[in-house]
Amino acid sequence: MSLPFRRHFAALACMTAAAVLFACTQPSLKVEDHEAGFHPADCPACPPVSQPDAAPPPASQTVAPPPDATPPPLPPAPPIETPPKPAAGWRETAWEALPGWNSDEPGAAWPAFRESCHVLARKSGWQEVCAAAAALPARLSDAEARRFFEQRFTPWQSIASDGTGQGLITGYYEPLIRGSRQRSVSAPWPILAPPDDLLTIDLGDASPELKPAKLRGRVTGNKVVPYWTRAELEQRRDSGQLPARALLWADDPIDLFFLQVQGSGQVELPDGSRVRVGFADHNGHPYRSIGTWLIRQGELSAHQASMEGIRQWTRRNPQRLAELLNNNPRYIFFRELPESDGGPIGAQGTPLHAGRSIAIDPAHIPLGAPVFLATTWPLSEQPLNRLVVAQDTGSAIKGAVRADFFWGFGPEAGAQAGKMKQPGRIWVLLPKDNTTGSTPGRAVGK
Repeated sequence: MSLPFRRHFAALACMTAAAVLFACTQPSLKVEDHEAGFHPADCPACPPVSQPDAAPPPASQTVAPPPDATPPPLPPAPPIETPPKPAAGWRETAWEALPGWNSDEPGAAWPAFRESCHVLARKSGWQEVCAAAAALPARLSDAEARRFFEQRFTPWQSIASDGTGQGLITGYYEPLIRGSRQRSVSAPWPILAPPDDLLTIDLGDASPELKPAKLRGRVTGNKVVPYWTRAELEQRRDSGQLPARALLWADDPIDLFFLQVQGSGQVELPDGSRVRVGFADHNGHPYRSIGTWLIRQGELSAHQASMEGIRQWTRRNPQRLAELLNNNPRYIFFRELPESDGGPIGAQGTPLHAGRSIAIDPAHIPLGAPVFLATTWPLSEQPLNRLVVAQDTGSAIKGAVRADFFWGFGPEAGAQAGKMKQPGRIWVLLPKDNTTGSTPGRAVGK
């Protein structure tokens, strides 16, 4: 790697994983710049911020003590009591404390767990339990599955940084949109593959503290700069200068936008056949909710800002579609997936299971681990308590008590996912011999 590039990479280490570039000499940060908790002190490549030396007192105010005088001792300063900041972690829990555990159907989560074990079995602390799962049938009754988990796992409640176990549960799904393999008047919106000029830099190579954050950008001249925003990519599409190959072409721009938000989906071609696409990469810019933007603009109420509510707003305001979509600078690139009867592929590399897979923050919950989720059905107080498996991640899923519930495929799943924004609690199930192993959590007591 050449010296100029090393310099650029050191400067780029000051970026957050959302790839918002900050100058290392920037003296201060606005509140809205604290993306993902970024602070200049978190940037090893940045030079220290110098503080001005204290000005000496005026000569007229300087009093020299007598030669033989001993200055009286200063009274001790009162101690400053700073309350300790709680840290996210886990609290060991009895099975009886899990709401609805005995009324759930854990046999429905068994296939998802066995598939996750194909990956988990390579990790320390999971080999024995995954070998035991592989020795059992691919399908178990609810009683058999419940007995397996109770005998081999310990539930640990996930605790947020505020010291509580309360968090937010949202939903996502696999959409079906219409499109074509050729651009046409009816299908003018490209579903793009990752561009050849998109650089992806693992910041963990610069500093272990930044792992697993990644930086995305492009080279212009001898500089690395942020990659094109959504608005810039749209401008390049209109001028015929797209930097990426189009896998397919979509009929509707808002359908394509929701496909990007969900991260995977199926495209129905004119002959009735379908193509499945999945997340491949993104342009490195932060995700911003268009629903939140509409609420702040006074266009929709919080209750109206569902996927269907947003869709209806765009039909009433087609002239403002670009303004709405470009408020989110993040752009998702896709890859075409092989035909499969299973669900879309999650971050773990295994198919997702409708109603039994969730997306989590891997900084707090091990990817692939079974999780007991206690929440409610969308826009309801009806309990939704069930065993699920952490098989996916998402850029908006951050925190110890945060999950995205996978509803499955199609319009009905989309209707549920679009309405879901419920309070909830999470229990991570860990093998009894691995409760303090190489996992992201930290025990905070019983």
